[in-house]
Amino acid sequence: MILEIADIRIAPGQQAAFDEAIQRGLSTVISRAKGCKGWKVNKGVESPERYILQIFWETLEDHTVTFRQGPLFTEWRAIVGPFFAAPPVVEHFVLVGKS
Repeated sequence: MILEIADIRIAPGQQAAFDEAIQRGLSTVISRAKGCKGWKVNKGVESPERYILQIFWETLEDHTVTFRQGPLFTEWRAIVGPFFAAPPVVEHFVLVGKS
């Protein structure tokens, strides 16, 4: 299992519209992606223009190749991309341990 973490910054004053857009994008696009095992998104308290998106992928290639190089990525970016103040910072992680 691969955890993708995207650190997203949006333009000030766009939180309500982005909240709707990211939920719609996750439920209508990301949920259809091959290897997607689930997701969650959190909004900053001290920095309300900052969002942390976590997507769980079966394999790294499900995200970096199948999704990013396929038609779903274009759909996803059409929904959420207009809100970005800067390109999201995206990294991938593997689980080391949990309680």
